Amino acid sequence: MQPGDPVDIRNWQRRPGGITTSGKLEAHDPARLAAIGVRHVVNLALASHPEALADEAALLAAAGIAYTHIPVPFDAPAPDHVAALARALAAHPGPVHVHCIMNWRVTAFFYLLDLAAGVPEPEARARMAKVWNPLEDENAPEAWRALVRGGA
Repeated sequence: MQPGDPVDIRNWQRRPGGITTSGKLEAHDPARLAAIGVRHVVNLALASHPEALADEAALLAAAGIAYTHIPVPFDAPAPDHVAALARALAAHPGPVHVHCIMNWRVTAFFYLLDLAAGVPEPEARARMAKVWNPLEDENAPEAWRALVRGGA
């Protein structure tokens, strides 16, 4: 963590390379993200989720933050979703924040991106497990286990 990090945001995490991740955002969070230097937010949650932030794109734009929405159905994650996240990260230099509702989609996707980048599997798994490990969560949808197993 760094000074000023909004650690009260659900499952807030700081990753190597200055990327931050979390669960759902609240209406006051765009200003807080801007204050710590975030310039781009990627949202992996569905806009129709009951806990989704209404008007997220507009709130982020008002705070000077670019926005990419990659809606990932929780029961149907796919390698294409992971590839879309990789493209979004590559296309927007600068401090990036990636979130969903619980930070579960995000951490599982970063596990796969870490493996693709050459991070040793035990290290990648430990990073993921700080928030959620679908391989060990008996309630995790099989689609998540299959996706994560496919990367290992």
